[in-house]
Amino acid sequence: MSITVNIYYTGRDGSARKFAEEMVSSGIVEEVRAEEGNLGYAYFFPMEDPETVLLIDRWRDQAAIDLHHKSPMMQKIAALREKYHLRMRVERYRDEREG
Repeated sequence: MSITVNIYYTGRDGSARKFAEEMVSSGIVEEVRAEEGNLGYAYFFPMEDPETVLLIDRWRDQAAIDLHHKSPMMQKIAALREKYHLRMRVERYRDEREG
């Protein structure tokens, strides 16, 4: 049963997009993708809202998410989120069709 977490980061004056760009350029995105249990980690830009970035983050199970949340990587992500003064909205989905 995989879990998909959609995180909407919203800021001002392009700060959400700058956040996503720095997440990629700093190597944090690749680090997250390499974590045990990560099945996908990708940013998208809603056409109707230029101040929001959508992260679709997919994990094998809750245990993998818990390990990710305890990792030092979360401090890096939180620091960048604060740097760009972003608000977050989170949606969570489980795919129960999977083994």
